[in-house]
Amino acid sequence: MDDAVRLQQKDFSLDAEVAALLAQSKRIGGIATFLGCARDFSGEHEVCEIAFEAYHDMALAELSSLREEAIARFGLIDARIVHRLGTVRAGENIVLIVAGAEHRPPAFDACRWLIDELKARAPIWKKEITPQGESWVTPHP
Repeated sequence: MDDAVRLQQKDFSLDAEVAALLAQSKRIGGIATFLGCARDFSGEHEVCEIAFEAYHDMALAELSSLREEAIARFGLIDARIVHRLGTVRAGENIVLIVAGAEHRPPAFDACRWLIDELKARAPIWKKEITPQGESWVTPHP
């Protein structure tokens, strides 16, 4: 759980990630989180599951780069990024971003920036699995 940036198949704990962030510094006064979950619909159709694939090493390097960029850009004390790979069922967690700063504004700003940049830059692909079949989702930030 020491890795601040991870790609993993199993679910993650929001509480454990926040605790790991808080363990880095007692100067943290504001923490913002983004938790992305799998919906049971997309557009007009039902979605049963979403399958996530990644170019693992490249995706991990990009997520690490995003973390370091956010820390420098927003003056964060620390940040954590966890993204699941494999099959995620509707209602389950997909991605978690936790940003910690001395005050709330940079934590909020960094959290939003991180998820937007992750969706635009990380080589992670998703395929929706519906009762009608499967289809790859075109990226959309």
